[in-house]
Amino acid sequence: MRHPPRSVLQAVAGAVALIGSVTVPVVTASGAAPACSVEYSVTSQWGSGFQGSVSITNNTAAVSSWSLTFDFAGGQKLTQGWNAKWSQSGTTVTAANESYNGSLATGASVSAGFIASRSGSNAVPTSFKLNGTSCNTATEPTPNPTDPPSDSGDGTPPALRVSGNKLVDAGGATRRLLGVNRSGGEFMCVQGRGIFDGPVDDASVKAIADWKANAVRIPLNEECWLGLSHIDPAYAGANYINAVKDLVARVKAHGMTPVVELHWTHGQYTGNSAGCSDVHATCQKPMPDMQYTPAFWASVANAFKSDRTVVFDLFNEPYPDRATSTTTQAWQCWRDGGRCPGIGYEVAGMQDLVDSVRGTGATNLILAGGIAYSNDLSQWLTYKPADPAGNLAAAWHVYNFNSCSNAGCWNSTLAPVAAQVPLVAGEIGENTCAHGFIDQVMKWFDDRGLSYLGWTWNTWDCSSGPSLISGYDGTPTAFGTGLRDHLRALNG
Repeated sequence: MRHPPRSVLQAVAGAVALIGSVTVPVVTASGAAPACSVEYSVTSQWGSGFQGSVSITNNTAAVSSWSLTFDFAGGQKLTQGWNAKWSQSGTTVTAANESYNGSLATGASVSAGFIASRSGSNAVPTSFKLNGTSCNTATEPTPNPTDPPSDSGDGTPPALRVSGNKLVDAGGATRRLLGVNRSGGEFMCVQGRGIFDGPVDDASVKAIADWKANAVRIPLNEECWLGLSHIDPAYAGANYINAVKDLVARVKAHGMTPVVELHWTHGQYTGNSAGCSDVHATCQKPMPDMQYTPAFWASVANAFKSDRTVVFDLFNEPYPDRATSTTTQAWQCWRDGGRCPGIGYEVAGMQDLVDSVRGTGATNLILAGGIAYSNDLSQWLTYKPADPAGNLAAAWHVYNFNSCSNAGCWNSTLAPVAAQVPLVAGEIGENTCAHGFIDQVMKWFDDRGLSYLGWTWNTWDCSSGPSLISGYDGTPTAFGTGLRDHLRALNG
């Protein structure tokens, strides 16, 4: 949805100055603590370069000298550094201690900074070694991302991949994503009110599964994930990430596919159809921003790349067509980003975001929605981003009030896309408190074996926006009854 009903209940109080720091949070495996922890930050960036820093924490025995190594994954070239002896050989960067900061006691930390040239998406390094020992990783081995979990029949959702115009599991069987959206993670944190809207405990997730849903889409906020300084720390950075990972785990535990999706982003836009005048991620922007979104997706991909059951939905509802003067400009902006007409910030295009995800080594299924709030896929195939993993599907949203909301439009614009790539309706809904419209949508998608997810599993007043439930025990609204009964008929 363009504006979740509760997204405007409370503005962020006061104007908070933005500091230009993006921290890629430490992500560790469960179990034993890592031998060392490294936080890699992009503190500022410009067209041809960027400034970064590393913060190293030693979690084992004290050392009298240290050397950190990592690989640049996006063609970056080190130009200078401080607080360490910096060097680069090929893609490998080394930061060795200076004479004054070589001693690193157990639990002690040290930071160093650098400047480097860049091009493209500025992919974030994915692994670090301190004195030859891997950091940010617990002692037990992690799954090999090239070996997807098997479909064992134990309720674990499948690792999905694209095969022609179908989604298939490891055994080649066709799969559909049929479920709901669980809104809250995109707006509660930036409004200082929490992380999720309502409970996300096991009982509330089980209630979704009891509708016979097999997928849950989880909207996110990039500023909260990256832990920017104006977000309440209780709802940002590691606390936010861990809450998202916990919800993903609960969704999986009930046999459902988690779809993590970027909903609200940074960047000031006050043009046609602007949702807010705020530079911060407090509303739907026309396109993702180059300043933070590539780093967000690199971090998310690093967090989930060893688990190919998790699906990545790049950006909720692009609407560059409201800012640009021509449809061609809109689609070019959508794919290529950069300085788009009518948008005052540097845009991260869909290609930039695919590159950010794939630059981490993640091969998870990616969804990319079109323009006009993801309701227009008319030129999606023409401007389809290149995906080296070959695991990219089209996403589409539809409500009864959208332009493309009838079978004639679906036949002319959706059917050609669905003939070539998998098509997922990431949001379907209507603002009538009834289900006559989504009944039509579901039939059209069922007839073609396509995927869809209802908006939204939240207890809002359905007269102010599509709300599937009146209680987190799964009690449906009149609108939700249509989706629930249909899913049960399909999957019961």
